[in-house]
Amino acid sequence: MFKKSNKKPQLDFFASVPSMLESSASKQYSDQSYWHNQFREQVLMRIDETVFKKLFSEKMGAPNASIQIMVGMMILKEGHGWSDIQLFENGRFNLLTRSALGLFNVNDPLPAESTYYLLRKRIYDHQKATGEDLLALTFEHITREQIKEFDVSGRSIRMDSKLIGSNIAYFSRYEIIHHSFCRYYKGLSESVKMTLADSDREQLDTILKEESTKTVYRSTKEEIKSRMQQLGTLIYKVLKLIPGNESEPFQTLQRVFQEQYKVEQDHQIVLRPKEEISSQSVQSPYDTDCSYRNKHDKPVKGYSVNITETCDDDSLNLITDVQVEIASAADNQFVVPAIEQTRQLLEHQVENCHTDGAYNSKENVDYCIEEDINFYLTGLQGAPSRYDLIPTQDGLLVTDTLTNEIIPSLKSKGNKWRINTVTGYRYFTQDAIDSCLLRKKISQYPLEIQNKRCNVEASIFQLCFHSRNNKTRYRGIIKHDMWAFFRCLWINLIRIVNFMEKVCQRTSEKAVESALLTIFTQLYLKKSGLRKITPELIENYPSLRSPIQLDIYRGF
Repeated sequence: MFKKSNKKPQLDFFASVPSMLESSASKQYSDQSYWHNQFREQVLMRIDETVFKKLFSEKMGAPNASIQIMVGMMILKEGHGWSDIQLFENGRFNLLTRSALGLFNVNDPLPAESTYYLLRKRIYDHQKATGEDLLALTFEHITREQIKEFDVSGRSIRMDSKLIGSNIAYFSRYEIIHHSFCRYYKGLSESVKMTLADSDREQLDTILKEESTKTVYRSTKEEIKSRMQQLGTLIYKVLKLIPGNESEPFQTLQRVFQEQYKVEQDHQIVLRPKEEISSQSVQSPYDTDCSYRNKHDKPVKGYSVNITETCDDDSLNLITDVQVEIASAADNQFVVPAIEQTRQLLEHQVENCHTDGAYNSKENVDYCIEEDINFYLTGLQGAPSRYDLIPTQDGLLVTDTLTNEIIPSLKSKGNKWRINTVTGYRYFTQDAIDSCLLRKKISQYPLEIQNKRCNVEASIFQLCFHSRNNKTRYRGIIKHDMWAFFRCLWINLIRIVNFMEKVCQRTSEKAVESALLTIFTQLYLKKSGLRKITPELIENYPSLRSPIQLDIYRGF
């Protein structure tokens, strides 16, 4: 049966770490401002283990190690960018890591590797089967508690997205088809393979032996096209052998076949033109979730990660929402869920939302107007129009920005306006007019509003800090979802640690200032021959304060 972890473990007098360290090391080890103590208090102790209760049976199958510790290990792994070997090595021999996990005694056991991997697998399988993201609930609970403790305002938020590559090789069309087929065909039994004609089996055996990368390198474009045509015919025959197969390699091959080929009425297999292949098609048989996107002439096969954070001045700002979608997903679809999630954590309305032009859409603008949210964009996608459009009572005022010439406009059908140019009529829709007005509005924003969104790029940098060539170590959207939540929990922790350090510095400065004020007050009283400065005396003689303040600022 599921049981919660003991949050107040018994210290062993002979094995507790603080008792074994010399005084200065013990003092530093116990310093609450250090990251390991902050991690334990701000992250580990806030993990709600009851969220994971549904992963275990009521009668048997209880976890043989603390779920709290194992989830903490996952966060530490992504926070430090460790491999699994480094994680367990630090968990067993690094005193600060053990302290972060609540292991204060030298003989406290770390969960075994098999137990740790089993929990990850159960979380993954549960999300894949039910769609419920347990780590999203964990992130939400931890962040909500942090927001309450540090009184995070969150009246203003900002968001940005990042394309991150999956841990896969870049395959051409032929390589995708070839690898998908080989992955499935190798798993077939010999009895099933014998149902094929001898000539087909010989061709298939030849295909299995070849290296698709070398084939692509050595062959011409026409030869590759011919081989894909031949391979499509063989795949069609093999897929008909076991109809209704539920295995993952079969489903992948079937999907690849449908995306890359067409079956004509006479059962002829035809290769689809390149233009008909969607960006959401299979990019690798080893990660069928990822999609393709070309952004700023940089192709990415992977996912789009969107993070939302608070951005109030002179206060602690935390990441409040994390969303992971396929790379081809549009940024504007993140806005409404991000605002709703942030509002749920803050328990009050968001007043300002800062984004770039990729998040602009009519639906998002209408939503922000309805919810009374200031939707600040740093720009709009696409180049500005040559014509400046201003609606007036008399119609539409059209100005050519190149010649500064005002061009007469006429109302046309379909709620459009038109002007006469050298090349013919030019039409303007209501969307074009709205875009022109929005560009003007954006250009008039104060500099502090325009720069508000920029700092979120630092959060994006930290999110992908341990990635290599903008690629993670993982495959699949669920594993990338787990990675993103763990990284954002770590980023929030570092912000809390830095914020606590600033608060301590400010408190120290105020204490020094208060002490100096007391000293200078006494000096002033002695110099003036007064016993004390009463409120009545200050009211009658306001200048009595100025010498004290003046002495402070002069550095006495």
